[in-house]
Amino acid sequence: MANNDTRPIGIFDSGVGGLSVLREIRALLPDETLIYCADSGHAPYGDKPQQVIRERSLELAEFLVRHDVKALVIACNTATAAAGRALRERWPSLPVIGMEPAVKPATAATRSGTVGVLATVGTLSSAQFAALLDNFGHDVRVVTQPGVGLVEAVERGELSADGTRHMLEAHLKPLLAAGADVIVLGCTHYVFLRELVESIVGPQVKVIDTGAAVARQLARKLDEKGHRAPAGEAKPVRFWCSGNPGSVAHAIDVLWGEHIWPDALPRSQVITPHTR
Repeated sequence: MANNDTRPIGIFDSGVGGLSVLREIRALLPDETLIYCADSGHAPYGDKPQQVIRERSLELAEFLVRHDVKALVIACNTATAAAGRALRERWPSLPVIGMEPAVKPATAATRSGTVGVLATVGTLSSAQFAALLDNFGHDVRVVTQPGVGLVEAVERGELSADGTRHMLEAHLKPLLAAGADVIVLGCTHYVFLRELVESIVGPQVKVIDTGAAVARQLARKLDEKGHRAPAGEAKPVRFWCSGNPGSVAHAIDVLWGEHIWPDALPRSQVITPHTR
């Protein structure tokens, strides 16, 4: 099939952390039209019940599907674990690309035999993460650490603040003490703290994430269906958000590097779903 599909690609996250994935998608697929939804009004997802995260994800995906997206990217490890299957069941013909912590490449990269995973509580407690450990964690020791408070720091654009560094030092200390020589950043928000993480752990520790791998998987799915956009000028990204647009605009300015005021999501995508 010819690559002439000009429909957009939809990407969503619990907030602005998924901009780290958006950056990789834009770099690999510059001709594509991208729509990004930041659910910052409900961030972080990591401490919320799975059903709430699933309902939020379905609402955001529904909004993107109404924009006739040709693929959907869940730029959030926690939302992928809670809702990836539900989204694929709801839209079986739509490519849905999710995230998972980079346990597999980390186990291949470790020399000490110990891998550290920094992720949200929701990701670490998920069945998906348990399956990753079952599949790839047999020959190494995997030590986990919830990054409490880090998502909120990134949402505020506080990438180099003293408070953020102190939180990171506290979270990384047990991983380093356990002998981890590879640290997995298991949350898209944490990728924006990579330089700070690397300055704390030192050059002897490898830091990895999965943003680039997700962009490559998206490209493969588009190629399989012949759904690439025709070559041309890079398209602007359309940003939507829940929560305070001014706060999200500040975070986009810091993380994305452009002065953009996001559109407010319609009310049906803003209200907090009820747990049943």
